[in-house]
Amino acid sequence: MEWLLLLMVLTIFAALMSGFPVAFVLAGVSLVFAGIGTLIGVFDHGLMSAMPNRLFGIMLNQTLVAVPLFVLMGVLLEKARVADDLLENMSALFGRRPGGLGLSMMLVGAILAASTGIVGATVVTLGLIALPVMLRRGYDPRLASGSVAAAGTLGQIIPPSIILVLLGDQLSNAYTQAQLDQGIFSPETVAVGDLFSGALIPGLILVAAYAAYILFVAWRQPERVPGLTEAELAERPPISRLLLALAPPIVLIVLVLGSIMSGIATPTEAAAVGAVGALLLAAAKRRLSLPVLHESLTGTLRVTAMVFLIFIGASIFSLVFRGFGGDAMVHDLLSGLPGGAMTALLIVMVIVFLLGFMLDFIEITFVVVPIVAPVLLMMGIDPIWLGILLAVNLQTSFLTPPFGFSLFYLRGAAPKSIRTGQIYRGVLPFIAIQLAVLALLVIFPDIVTWLPETLDVRTP
Repeated sequence: MEWLLLLMVLTIFAALMSGFPVAFVLAGVSLVFAGIGTLIGVFDHGLMSAMPNRLFGIMLNQTLVAVPLFVLMGVLLEKARVADDLLENMSALFGRRPGGLGLSMMLVGAILAASTGIVGATVVTLGLIALPVMLRRGYDPRLASGSVAAAGTLGQIIPPSIILVLLGDQLSNAYTQAQLDQGIFSPETVAVGDLFSGALIPGLILVAAYAAYILFVAWRQPERVPGLTEAELAERPPISRLLLALAPPIVLIVLVLGSIMSGIATPTEAAAVGAVGALLLAAAKRRLSLPVLHESLTGTLRVTAMVFLIFIGASIFSLVFRGFGGDAMVHDLLSGLPGGAMTALLIVMVIVFLLGFMLDFIEITFVVVPIVAPVLLMMGIDPIWLGILLAVNLQTSFLTPPFGFSLFYLRGAAPKSIRTGQIYRGVLPFIAIQLAVLALLVIFPDIVTWLPETLDVRTP
């Protein structure tokens, strides 16, 4: 049974590397090996009767309804050109200071992260609008491209984030399973609101760390991040225009995050408010038309279908994996490590980081988390802390070559004068910053758990 399980996992990774769609790889390979296991008598085919109930459970999952709503909100805000307005006016804050444009771009990335949460749209928008301006003003191409790619990934950790919604659902199931295995038959749950509040401070720390790096470069090597010229200073827009550009996304952020963290609304309800708010904002800016609405809905449908197909494939894989006794093998492996829970946690973090070089965050969330999370939670790891550590770790998958999606997005949007090697070298300092922040969260768990405990968010 063990060698067949190992062969199944290796076959899945080989098929994923070939570029075949993830959902069909997970489902197809798992079903083939389940059939082989049944034929040789090491797999109970009766387990597959649980599959219809699993799929029906996905359809009825209220938490996952937030995914298409948050995607729609992000796409509509992109069509409303909120980022364009912010980038055009943000430079008024910094004037002639070296690094000012880089800081403006990073703040815009943070605001977009808190209002859209879609990495691809943010990276492409910043790459099309901010990157050419930074290059024209004499910014070092490596620093400019690296900072744009890093700013675009902030939507992974700053709520409302789609990855936090998906992690919240997976961790809630894992936490319930871990408690039942321990004989606790009135299990507590992990709410998405808990993860949102737990991610807020780490997300702000990450933004501050990125900004600190740009300021450090401006202090040590100001020629790499020159400030505005006198002619450009004379053409700066007034502060009032900046405030008008800032107001709509800030109000939307307060409505969505504020309602979740205060316990007034569930993430799904808040996502609906955000989608309606983005629709009204696009209409108010006179950028809403039938073609734009059609394109937004089509894009939302495409992303949602991809996520749920992967979810279905991962559910089949998880069922077959458990049928081969894989969950018991993982439990024995992690629980038998010297050093206990912390060693197991560090091993899982290293594995997730390495998988980020080959897989994207959705695949890791649906395949790896259901396998390792129940074991770690049974060992006493706090579920909110674990969720945020995984989210920060998964964020690096967008920047790590060769398959970092932010690198692909930026390559498509960047001017031809930017070489791929410059993009890859430019993101290295920001990957190091992400890992440093991850280490900080491991050493000081209170950074993550303090706000959820203070707010005591409990959303259904």
